[in-house]
Amino acid sequence: MIRFDRVSKSYPGGNQALSEVSFELEPAEFVYLTGHSGAGKSTLLKLIAMLERPTRGQVLFGGRNLAKVSKWGIPYHRRKVGLIFQDHKLLQDRTVFDNVALPLVISGMGHREIRRRVQAALDQVDLLHKEKALPIALSGGEQQRVGIARAVVGRPPMLVADEPTGNLDPALSREILGLFERFQQVGVTVMVASHDHRLIRETGRRVLTLEQGQMIAPELHD
Repeated sequence: MIRFDRVSKSYPGGNQALSEVSFELEPAEFVYLTGHSGAGKSTLLKLIAMLERPTRGQVLFGGRNLAKVSKWGIPYHRRKVGLIFQDHKLLQDRTVFDNVALPLVISGMGHREIRRRVQAALDQVDLLHKEKALPIALSGGEQQRVGIARAVVGRPPMLVADEPTGNLDPALSREILGLFERFQQVGVTVMVASHDHRLIRETGRRVLTLEQGQMIAPELHD
């Protein structure tokens, strides 16, 4: 599904975010990405979603070298990667339904199919009863679940989550990670960046560890 081949990423000013990173994910695999703050986790996720491009090396997605994707092809690639952020990035003046529908509206999907897909996504995260609510009326955990519904509504083959439980208590964190487990069980490839080593150990999933931009434990298991 995903292969990084000696990938490096430098930013202006000489900041080396990633250095010679190599790893591979199988289709429908669930992997955690961990490391200290500034280790390069967010940069790695951005490379998968083509929010950034590598300085050196190759990123392959479904066997395709992302370096060969033109700027016009980037929006089509991003439809294949559902992005979930720690701070939700919800539109505060739009309802839950409208927030989840946004990717489908941008893609030009018809109103009937949008309604069907949005309601199905909200049902998956147990928020169908909140479709008319504004984000400000929701708890932190509910807002994160709206973000997850928005990420999966387009049915991407991969989900990428950047510290999705960073602002949640342990019980809510387990609930959110349980949602990711459910999506993985139906064939979605999942990568979750997290600092929460205790929760990660509980899951027994494969862990990729970054330290100062280098992959130090690409095959670490429980």
